[in-house]
Amino acid sequence: MARILVVDDDRGIREMVALALEKAGHSVRLAGSVAVARAEIEREAPNLVVCDIYMPGGTGLDLLAELQRRPAPPRLILITARGTVETAALADRFGAFDYLAKPFDIKLLLERVAAALAPPATGGPEPEPGPDTMIVGSHPAIVEVYKAVARVARLSVPVLILGETGTGKELVARALHRLGADPSRPFVPVNSGAIPDTLLESELFGHRRGAFTDAHRERRGALAEAAGGTVFLDEIGDVSAAFQVKLLRFLQDGVVRPLGADGGEHVEVRVLAATHRDLAALVAAGGFRQDLYFRLAAYEIRLPALRERLSDLPALVAHFQRRAEGELGCGPVPAATAETLAALAEYAWPGNVRELEQFVRRMLIDHRTLADAAAVRQALARGGPASAVAPAPTATTPAPFGSLEEAERRHLAAVLAASGGNKSAAARVLGIERKTLTRKLRRLGIESGVQSGEEEPT
Repeated sequence: MARILVVDDDRGIREMVALALEKAGHSVRLAGSVAVARAEIEREAPNLVVCDIYMPGGTGLDLLAELQRRPAPPRLILITARGTVETAALADRFGAFDYLAKPFDIKLLLERVAAALAPPATGGPEPEPGPDTMIVGSHPAIVEVYKAVARVARLSVPVLILGETGTGKELVARALHRLGADPSRPFVPVNSGAIPDTLLESELFGHRRGAFTDAHRERRGALAEAAGGTVFLDEIGDVSAAFQVKLLRFLQDGVVRPLGADGGEHVEVRVLAATHRDLAALVAAGGFRQDLYFRLAAYEIRLPALRERLSDLPALVAHFQRRAEGELGCGPVPAATAETLAALAEYAWPGNVRELEQFVRRMLIDHRTLADAAAVRQALARGGPASAVAPAPTATTPAPFGSLEEAERRHLAAVLAASGGNKSAAARVLGIERKTLTRKLRRLGIESGVQSGEEEPT
């Protein structure tokens, strides 16, 4: 039986956690604030502390720092409804055993408590004040991203960031740099999917004067500019096979050879890459080099789509509203209501968090409020933020939207074509079973040439 102190200013959470721990055979004491927790710890040292982060009069990180200064501190599990990547990094760096987001599964909590009841760790340094958060949310899926960033940020290994368009891949890259070993060094982003091969090579490696038409002066590339820091290669899944070879060569030898140069220079730089594509499936389909994939994916971080963490909508909307108010200079405006949030939760958000941010900004420009549920529903019915730039249908311009079945048919055909007719690879890209894809193709009347060597299921 272990002695466990539960610290939370929410009485309901305290009692729920205490009941579960007592049923598991532990002795539990309760505290509603950091001050009360200090007194309880002085009265009798616990084996484990389960503590909320944000409370009046002090935070769980304050208590963590105080405990870590003791000669034999108890382990501490942090719980919060307002998690951030910066808080997770601090929790990891300064010795918290684990970090859970509310609402959490009691079974998961009991599993982490059982794992934490081990010989206590020795002390650690006091935390520094954390910066304003870059990434918002407390859903378990985004909290796992926070933990991953905290684990790998200070390591020099390449990181591959995966996720749909608009999920915040560059934010994660910037968080990895900012929380890394030397955030004062350069962070240089390159949108590698939007630049033609020749220009991309010049952008990344630089060029000498006269190396190609219009190369009127010498130019240092992004890799040299980022020396000692981080280069972020966005949309790496879209680069050509020829450029993949050149990037692989740099990752192997670390030498930057500008276009038109006889030799090169060795550059120490951390490479972060991101893509909305399934690189493993592209490798299987022959569209991406396997050796380059392994070089880039020394560690992978996968970002959830917004539709997979809708419980974060209220926090995200409030965050984007505060940002938009500052950008637009419109001052505090009425916030989203429960009805508004319900309407937002019904929308698919194909553009993910980026689309939500644009939507919030446009609502403030057009309506000066997020409390008008009818206006929100009307804007969403027009197709979300994309409708703001979509051309109005005319006698010569077809309507931009078709049926859902037609959209599905086009998407499946495009994925299948990109996979070279390989149904297994296409199914992996789509995130469905191969037999499910086969049924969809048959239903939609798509002729699919099966790649040589791939047998149809009987």
